[in-house]
Amino acid sequence: METLPTELRVVLGRLLRRLRSEHRFPLTQASVLGWIDRDGPRSIGELATLEAVRPQSMSQTVYELESDGLIERRPDARDGRRSQIALTPRGRRALYADRAAREGWLATEIAQFTAEEQATLREAVRLLTRLADAD
Repeated sequence: METLPTELRVVLGRLLRRLRSEHRFPLTQASVLGWIDRDGPRSIGELATLEAVRPQSMSQTVYELESDGLIERRPDARDGRRSQIALTPRGRRALYADRAAREGWLATEIAQFTAEEQATLREAVRLLTRLADAD
């Protein structure tokens, strides 16, 4: 018999793989676009820290997004030696379309749940958020 931690790890892994299949972008690129959308322009170093990757790896991700016209570099007003990475209008549209596709799949599936199951899922989200925020 599997333990709760094992069951949770397995089901979250399956759900993440399913969500990834709905992504237009590789996961790291989607995450970077999301950070910039939510929090505004960031430096490559800040993005690397947020994603827990080396700055060199983040530079490659930024290069790919920039090549696709999804982000742009802007001078850092506080430090002229650095650049801030910002979404372009095209990047914002692409990100929102990607989110809509992923959330559309989730919404369609969740709509098939009973009201009681949806309430249980809301509680599970609250508990998973607490778990994710645990030190």
